[in-house]
Amino acid sequence: MTLRSCVILTWLFLNLLFNVVHTKKKDEKDKPAWAKKDIRDYNDADVERLFDQWEEDEDPLEPDELPEHLRPSPKLDFSKANPADPESLLKLSKKGKTLMVFVTVSGGSPDPIELEDITKLWQTSLMNNHIQFTIDEKRAIFMFRDGSQAWEAKNFLVEQDRCEEVTIENKSFPGKRSNNKKSEL
Repeated sequence: MTLRSCVILTWLFLNLLFNVVHTKKKDEKDKPAWAKKDIRDYNDADVERLFDQWEEDEDPLEPDELPEHLRPSPKLDFSKANPADPESLLKLSKKGKTLMVFVTVSGGSPDPIELEDITKLWQTSLMNNHIQFTIDEKRAIFMFRDGSQAWEAKNFLVEQDRCEEVTIENKSFPGKRSNNKKSEL
């Protein structure tokens, strides 16, 4: 090793040592109460605060990566809406938002296997773009990631022989063979 490289290495080592020794540790009195705790005593709120501090330094997420409630609302183009058709306004307002549709199966109380078979057939007919859950002996929920598709699905479902009622946003739409033929819209 040459003298020059020894001098450079010594200087780098001393510089590093100086920085380590003179790095200022935050005073205990300046820390919040939760930061003074031993890490083994942290509760969920303390860990969440720590996580939030770490995330402050991160780049913000893209809008499509954010949870739905934090995404910016899409711009509504009311020129595409038909003022005489309230459903067209509802379709526009639910575009890009998750929406649940409740479907009641007609015919008394179908057994659970029959209910599952009927709703799976409907799910397949609707091209599997949503999630379906059975909630009781006569009802199922279809969840649409894009709420504007729910009204198209409603139009399909009310035409099915075993569909008694479709409910969207607390509005009921009777099926074609339903005994209750009034609609709330």
